[in-house]
Amino acid sequence: MTTEDDVRRICLSLPEVIEKPYERLPGYRVKTRLFARIRENPYALVVSRASIGEKEALIASEPEKFFQTPHYEAHPAMLVRLEAIDFEELEELLTEAWALSAPVKLLASFEASRPLGNRRARRSSALPGI
Repeated sequence: MTTEDDVRRICLSLPEVIEKPYERLPGYRVKTRLFARIRENPYALVVSRASIGEKEALIASEPEKFFQTPHYEAHPAMLVRLEAIDFEELEELLTEAWALSAPVKLLASFEASRPLGNRRARRSSALPGI
């Protein structure tokens, strides 16, 4: 089980992330791009994904952890039940979401500084805000 404090700690440990409220709740941005945020109704973490197909596969494989509301059906973002996910998986999800939104040079620098076994972040050309 994870908490909003875990989300904050992970997000703010990533390069050039700022916390800036989104609809009066915590939102996390790299430069100006929102990659994760807390939402109220239903209470969940919203994270960017590389594609709608990837999101749908995660939701289908682990619906107790991942879901969407009708609003997110056409967006590459999914909702995460914090009470159902462990810290390591949350860290991986947030790092991937950050990598999708980070500028190319920042991502390259981050990847170069990581041990080879930890270089899993992927990049998409453009994602709408979540």
